[in-house]
Amino acid sequence: MQPSAEGDGARPEPEHPDAHARLGALMSRLQVYGLETVLQRRKLLVINPNPPGCCPDVRRPADTIMCRPRDDDGARLWFFTSWGEPIAEAERIVDAALIVATTLGAPTEQADAGE
Repeated sequence: MQPSAEGDGARPEPEHPDAHARLGALMSRLQVYGLETVLQRRKLLVINPNPPGCCPDVRRPADTIMCRPRDDDGARLWFFTSWGEPIAEAERIVDAALIVATTLGAPTEQADAGE
């Protein structure tokens, strides 16, 4: 019997050496939009503290962003949503932050004015 992907001896995918730094850069940019962030080793939790969430179990709009190689793009680093959807290449911090902020319903008009 082979180990399952959910524990039972399965090893996590090795972390790319630049992934944590890219998540840190994204974290800094997301603060422009008033989003709360928590940087962890392999992921970035992003929360919009202002609007209510969709239901009692989800009090605020949030997502967990990961940074990993994208197989169909020559294994270049990309940001991904918690549901596995690609956001943007990890080098495109401003674009990725705008997409995440928009997805979570953060106001983006004033934050773009300085660019």
